[in-house]
Amino acid sequence: LNVEADITIGRFLKDEARKAGVVYTGAAGDEPACTLEIIGFAKSLGFTIVAAGKGKNNPLKIDAMPADYEKEASERNMNARMLVEFVDGSKTAIEMVAIANATGLVPDVPGMHGPTATLEELAGVLCPREDGGVLHRKGVVDYSIGKGVAPGVFCIIETKHPRVLERMIDLKVGKGPYFTIFRPYHLTSLEVPLSAARAVVYKRADMEPLDHPVAEAVAVAKSNLGAGQSLGMIGENDYRGFAMTWEDARARGALPLGLAERAKVVKPVKAGDFLTYENCVPDDSMVITQIRRRLDQSDGRFVTNAA
Repeated sequence: LNVEADITIGRFLKDEARKAGVVYTGAAGDEPACTLEIIGFAKSLGFTIVAAGKGKNNPLKIDAMPADYEKEASERNMNARMLVEFVDGSKTAIEMVAIANATGLVPDVPGMHGPTATLEELAGVLCPREDGGVLHRKGVVDYSIGKGVAPGVFCIIETKHPRVLERMIDLKVGKGPYFTIFRPYHLTSLEVPLSAARAVVYKRADMEPLDHPVAEAVAVAKSNLGAGQSLGMIGENDYRGFAMTWEDARARGALPLGLAERAKVVKPVKAGDFLTYENCVPDDSMVITQIRRRLDQSDGRFVTNAA
């Protein structure tokens, strides 16, 4: 149930589980596992996966601060920090990166597109640019803030087979050649026992990371940060999550979102800039920092300020 840990050190946790003879799995009911469910369904039918993701449940405000959400959080019986993690886009970045690292799908552009596409419009927007959409490539993760998509998850598929295309159109799935496969709900904790049962009975994971990452959720400053400052938690005032390909994150020296808490700023960072290993040092006393360093070193990634 800790997707933040999964995107940071999930490969390590999967290996440790395998060595111990147990199953490491993402939880049914959370958007990533629900999205994988329909991706698997679409692949089983032979469709090409063009895009997959979720409808964002809260309005997107990338500079959201907890102090402004105390009232709404109280009304929804949650704390303001957690609500802001959803509002500022951090949780969406985390969830899309989890899907990416479990499937090989990637963010098409840094930050993803996040179009204002309704359910009816999705297949015509999250498709290649040459066909009228916004994508530079097929095989991506993304999200929509358009009406009718949240709280569901989706998979945009393609078929060029004349007979299959005819059937899909006749069944009123869409106009083709791109179609939206849609699950209109995710039942969060109510579905989690299904993952537990499948892990115990079938020794099967509903979601687990691949052996090599393809995407990264990194930290972007939400406010101006000064040298010597120690950073707070996700959903507070200092930073937000941002999704990009693993290669892009490595090239920028970007700090993984899961390592930002308690990290120390060593060079001033302006709001909107990336936290990097050059301007920020992760807290080496945290076990997650130590594990992630070993993973990065095994991937051949040079990590500055982390020796």
